[in-house]
Amino acid sequence: MKAWLLDGLGGIDRLRLADAPDPTPAAGEVVLDVRYAALNPADRYLAEGQYPARPPLPHILGRDGFGTVTAVGPGVTGIRLGDHKTILRGETGVSRWGTFAQRVAVSVEWLVDAPAGWTQQQAAAAALTYVTAYQALLQWGELPPSVVLITGASGGVGVASLQLGAALGHTMLALSRGDSKHQQLLSLGAAAVFDPESPTWRKQVKEFLKGRRVDLAIDNIGGPLFSEVLDTLGEWGKVSVVGRLAGPVPQFNTAALFFRRLRIGGVAVGSYTNAESRAAWQAIIDLLGRTGATPVIDRVFPFDQLPAAFDRLAQGPVGKVLLDVGTI
Repeated sequence: MKAWLLDGLGGIDRLRLADAPDPTPAAGEVVLDVRYAALNPADRYLAEGQYPARPPLPHILGRDGFGTVTAVGPGVTGIRLGDHKTILRGETGVSRWGTFAQRVAVSVEWLVDAPAGWTQQQAAAAALTYVTAYQALLQWGELPPSVVLITGASGGVGVASLQLGAALGHTMLALSRGDSKHQQLLSLGAAAVFDPESPTWRKQVKEFLKGRRVDLAIDNIGGPLFSEVLDTLGEWGKVSVVGRLAGPVPQFNTAALFFRRLRIGGVAVGSYTNAESRAAWQAIIDLLGRTGATPVIDRVFPFDQLPAAFDRLAQGPVGKVLLDVGTI
């Protein structure tokens, strides 16, 4: 099969398109012919050596995907050749070969059906980002209708958080650079959108909220913006930390947490058991069904243009960037 092989943990420039052995399903596994695969920032982090996983090399990245079952391993029941399946989570693309390849072997416990009415592209794009967004919103327990602020709101987790948070009845505030994406983010569930590069964005948030404060921030960015986000939080405010696209937080002053009793918690969907992941996925489908929201696809790249797809992801598009594996 054709696959994008990662020869070393030095960045995505270490990727090369080459022939790789076809996978063989072990007990409890199936092989999928991958139709679409989705890119995630975590793929880049792993390639750069900034992720805890250290898979054997060469490695194949790609955590999300949709495809057709073409081989079934021993002991598998309830799945037949020709079935279409979505990869929910698991070690695909982390410690074992992923979806940036024509075929991938996956344990059946991590496969789910595509939600009714979704396209194949949407089914390939959703699992990691929506489960991450769900954990970010719910890891503090069930919240009453709250004010939720999202940094990096146009990314995969940002869009998923907007949609799920709106379905939960929260007032969703979005941070996104420039003005080009603001209208689209409003249509996806944001009550208001602010430019984090504006020196007055925190004042604008406070004026919009008319005396209220932010109850929960979902931070995908980190860097200098993190401390500014803390300033918008009210008493017992919380931060769910998802990503660090802007790097480390400089000169972080822990005194910022004291008097409002602020709490910071990391988000890691790898901490979910299979049962918890499946429960979260079902809850996600139910929530999206309330509003009719579906995953947003920014752009689909041919299989041989994976480096260009990563470049597009780095530009900060609205929604998900996909790889069309079927173009081989």
